[in-house]
Amino acid sequence: MDGVPNVTRADAAAAVRNPLAFIAARWTPEPRTVRRAALAALTMAVLIVVTGGAVRLTGSGLGCPTWPKCTDDSLTTTSEMGFHGVIEFGNRLLTYVLCAAVGWAIIAARSQKPYRRGLTRLGWLQFWIVMGNAILGGIVVLVGLNPYTVAAHFLLSTALIAVATVMWQRTREGDAAPRPLVGKAVQQLVWALIAVSVLLIAVGTVVTGAGPHAGDSSDVPRMPLDWETVSKVHAVLAWVVVTLTFALWFVLKAVDAPKGPLARTRDLFLVLLAQGAIGYVQYFTDLPEVLVALHMFGSCVMWIAALRVLLALRERPEETAGVPGPAAEATLTRA
Repeated sequence: MDGVPNVTRADAAAAVRNPLAFIAARWTPEPRTVRRAALAALTMAVLIVVTGGAVRLTGSGLGCPTWPKCTDDSLTTTSEMGFHGVIEFGNRLLTYVLCAAVGWAIIAARSQKPYRRGLTRLGWLQFWIVMGNAILGGIVVLVGLNPYTVAAHFLLSTALIAVATVMWQRTREGDAAPRPLVGKAVQQLVWALIAVSVLLIAVGTVVTGAGPHAGDSSDVPRMPLDWETVSKVHAVLAWVVVTLTFALWFVLKAVDAPKGPLARTRDLFLVLLAQGAIGYVQYFTDLPEVLVALHMFGSCVMWIAALRVLLALRERPEETAGVPGPAAEATLTRA
């Protein structure tokens, strides 16, 4: 770099009006910087799920009994609220770290040259999901950990992980039209795998909503369903996902598919085996908190692995001509 340029009054005004354009006009990140920013956002999306699970498993869901403040009189936790207040308020603070990670991903994507509109939009989509989930998290507290709102909170976090995974993948690709690496029948099989995986995660939230870990030591209402029956349905769906993954691996071998889809399918299969083992052990050991937390983390990893299988079915090379960014477009228009 040639050093820091002098910032005039006009520059300052422009920075206030459109700070992203101001930064993009003066900074071009390396491709690996953009990839790391996207990976940081994905990592924080998973971490916020795991720490949210820790809030529930320690009975700290109402450690801060109101929202957006921690108490009616304090924005932060107080000594009288003890351990549970610290856990709940700490999870709320991590939301700001998640926002910072997503913001960094947006800035890096927006500043990349040539300008990649689709990549930047994926960053903004993450931002709005985070904002929506923060509000939903507040509603969860205000309604006393209603299990349906808790389930919706987790599902929206799952959507955030999906968008973050796609953005991370897109940072390593070009913007040309995608070229399929496998036939349509294989693509349909993978889409079926994704659909059952979504159903598996959704039923998992019902298991949580009907199960014993309510998230607070007080009497929190549960979903009016038989927990063991729902758990068995969840296990059946897990075996369907495992079977589809196993079948996909054989199909990919049979059609001599590229190494990418094969490797991603193998990774997913291994993750599913580990996740299944944790699930059965926690079921037969009366749901110890540590194993439940590991199972939640495994759910996130499984979802990422499944999406990576889908994204490995095509390639997107670099475009022959770059797309000018908004600042460049404005300059060309004035010229």
